[in-house]
Amino acid sequence: MKIYTGRGDEGQTDLRTMERVSKASERIEAYGSADEVNSLVGMARPTGYDDVDDHLREIQNHLHVVQADFANPAPDEDDPTVADEYVEELEAMIDSYDEELDPLTSFILSGGSSVGARLHHARAVCRRAERRAVALAGAEDDVNETAVVYLNRLSDALFTLARVVNQREGVTEEAPTY
Repeated sequence: MKIYTGRGDEGQTDLRTMERVSKASERIEAYGSADEVNSLVGMARPTGYDDVDDHLREIQNHLHVVQADFANPAPDEDDPTVADEYVEELEAMIDSYDEELDPLTSFILSGGSSVGARLHHARAVCRRAERRAVALAGAEDDVNETAVVYLNRLSDALFTLARVVNQREGVTEEAPTY
């Protein structure tokens, strides 16, 4: 199978339904942004911490489902869609890691260790993906709202993971000065 087809040379692509849409459409922006997050999460692995790596691997798999969900305006019963359990898994993960962390008393600057900084970067791009998903949901009626919620919770999870990795690496969090 060739990796290139030439079908997108004029600025259009196929949705899962085989409907042709502009590569600049809100739907393509939403799942393209989720793809960016997935790539950045992949750049953070391996972290050197098996528990974190296991969670990041699961997040990457979920992000593929987010992309498939956004690419399919008319999913069948067997098509991949983001389920409530994905959000619940993120919440349980955040709660678990939160026990390891000191409570936040102020905003913190993104950065820290190499892996921590990569996770903060992934979090920032995840916020953009969430904004793109909100725009898509505002423009079209057939968007799985759970996928939008997932991206919101994922940015919190990536923030928490960045803090955990930085703490494990002995990096002190810095507060911004105003």
